[in-house]
Parts: sequence; structure tokens; C-alpha cells
Amino acid sequence: MKTSLSILFGLFFLCSCAQDKKAVADETAFQREINSDYKDASKSPLKEKDLKTFKGLDFFKFDSAYVVTARFIRTMDEQPFKMKTTTDRLPEYVKYGELTFDLKGGQFKLNVYQNQDLMKKEGYEDYLFLPFLDDTNGDESYGGGRYIDMRIPEGETVVVDFNSAYNPYCAYNEKYSCPIVPRENYLETEVRAGVKAFKKK
Repeated sequence: MKTSLSILFGLFFLCSCAQDKKAVADETAFQREINSDYKDASKSPLKEKDLKTFKGLDFFKFDSAYVVTARFIRTMDEQPFKMKTTTDRLPEYVKYGELTFDLKGGQFKLNVYQNQDLMKKEGYEDYLFLPFLDDTNGDESYGGGRYIDMRIPEGETVVVDFNSAYNPYCAYNEKYSCPIVPRENYLETEVRAGVKAFKKK
């Protein structure tokens, strides 16, 4: 009897470990990193009451179809402009280039921007800002659109991973000032990838 119980316990333990490993394997490096940051009170944009019960963000299931190779076109002689935000703050950006790509059978274009103040900071000299809107906004994803972080590509193509799309901080806390996605960066399709809408308690 003891032997049978030991075998059953051993099988249960192995199954539990296998399920844990599968759950971990399903997470991407992006998901692990952003969840780690949001659980850290010194980095998290979450309100104190939300942080207390925070277990992790909701994500769309990783889909390789949303990892696209885009043609990068550098747009020269663009004039800096004040980008609207959710507050009266008006940070200065410049349209740095255009990305054209195929996604789920459709052809799309997005503008990518460079923050004129951020580019002066060490480590952000080549940082680019890719905000976008899509047909999941206000339903499965945050109504104000999402962002993707990029670096200036070395060639004429660049890989864009929509699975790493994240919400503006103001999706979690209205005290933040977030750039409003320019209307020209609307994708007339559902981008079911990246971070989902945050369900506030």
C-alpha cells in the first residue's frame, strides 16, 4: 500500500512539475520582464491598491504571425512637432521614418517617431517610438492604443514584434502623461498580440 501511494505521489509530483514547466515555457522574455517591473513598487505604474493584488498582466497568446519584417523608409527633412498627450504636456517629436509591412493578408504603414529630448540621454540615442491604434482598442485592448519600443535599424528592413506591444502608463494610473497615438497610425485590423486591457479592481 505504501509503495502504491509513493508511486501515485511521484506521478502527481512529476505531472505538477511538467505543468509548471509548460506554464513557464509559454511566457516570453517580454512578458516576464514587464510583469517583473510592474510587481516592483519602485518601477510599477500601478496604483497602490492595484499593486497589492497584482499577479500579472493579461496578454494575447504569442502569435508568430504578428512578428513582421517591415520595410524601413527614413523620412528626411521632417519638422519637429509637439505631440499631444493626456495632459497639457507637449513633448517634441519628429517623424523619423515609415514602416510598411504585410500582416494577416493586408498591407499596412506606420510612422515611427523620435523624442527630441529623450535622444539626448545616454542609452536612448537610437530609441524610436512606435505608437499604434487597431480594432481591438476599447474592447480586448486599451482604448487609447498601444506602444512598441524600437531602435534605429541599420538597414532597410526591421523586425517589428507586435507581441511586445504594451499599454501607456495612463492605462493604469491617470497621474501619468501619455502621448496620444496620432490618427495616421491606425491599423484597420485587429492586432491580437501584446498586452491586453487592464482590468482595474
